[in-house]
Amino acid sequence: MRISPRVKKILSHYESDNPGTKGNLARILSHGRLGGTGKLVILPVDQGFEHGPARSFAVNPPAYDPHYHFQLAIDAGLSAYAAPLGMIEAGADSFAGAIPTILKMNSSNSLATEKDQAVTASVNDALRLGCAAIGFTIYPGSEYAFAQMEELRELAEEAKAAGLAVVVWSYPRGPELDKAAETAFDICAYAAHMAALMGAHIIKVKPPTAVLSLEAAKKVYVAQKIDGSTLAKRVAHIVQCCFNGKRIVVFSGGETNNDVNALLDDVRSLRDGGANGSIIGRNTFQRPRDEALKLLGSIIDIYLGKS
Repeated sequence: MRISPRVKKILSHYESDNPGTKGNLARILSHGRLGGTGKLVILPVDQGFEHGPARSFAVNPPAYDPHYHFQLAIDAGLSAYAAPLGMIEAGADSFAGAIPTILKMNSSNSLATEKDQAVTASVNDALRLGCAAIGFTIYPGSEYAFAQMEELRELAEEAKAAGLAVVVWSYPRGPELDKAAETAFDICAYAAHMAALMGAHIIKVKPPTAVLSLEAAKKVYVAQKIDGSTLAKRVAHIVQCCFNGKRIVVFSGGETNNDVNALLDDVRSLRDGGANGSIIGRNTFQRPRDEALKLLGSIIDIYLGKS
């Protein structure tokens, strides 16, 4: 595996990490069609836990099979594949070494009434399965956010000591946040910064809207003329909030969008704002395989500057 100058530069920002962790970050950053560019496209498939199997896979029945997702990520030339324990176990031998994997360590489900997640895997599981990283979700704003952060602290410490990278999904939600606030400009930036402060190597947040939610923050955004007029400018601010671009920031693909052109326009805005890439699940695996491969190819082309 050749380490490009761009990847070396990114790795230099992680000053406290051991060679094992940097090596696993390099695996992700050097894999697939975007390898070496500093850009990433990751396939996450944790929706079966979050939303249920039929809601996730019935529209494209081959996706009930965990091997389908491994193969989709490999054939599309993606950077990594992220999933809960059982999904990765189901293909760990058949696809060993074929693509970097991220073990999603906690999950919620649509039957629960609380804004919380259960820890469903261990660092030892990630090592046993040959994963490059662990993934963990926190809900800033939830009544359980502090407990989640403490769980993350312990798991991240263990993972880094074992040479694994840490990916943090930082999704604001809770009793004081309405639906608009969950993707508000100021709150997404706050959530991304929290993930950086928690020691994440890769930070996943949702694309922010132009809404400003917190009154105290809104005053600063207005007074300091922080520009949120376009998605690209909002993304640039979120990247700035992640240690001035010294942490890898990727953005979710959002809810299923049948308008491919609109989805690709959003990806162009992410790229133009300096995002490191996209982590996109339902908008790919819920499409027929040929359509999914075409869409992922178009997304990669955008990050390569070809579109």
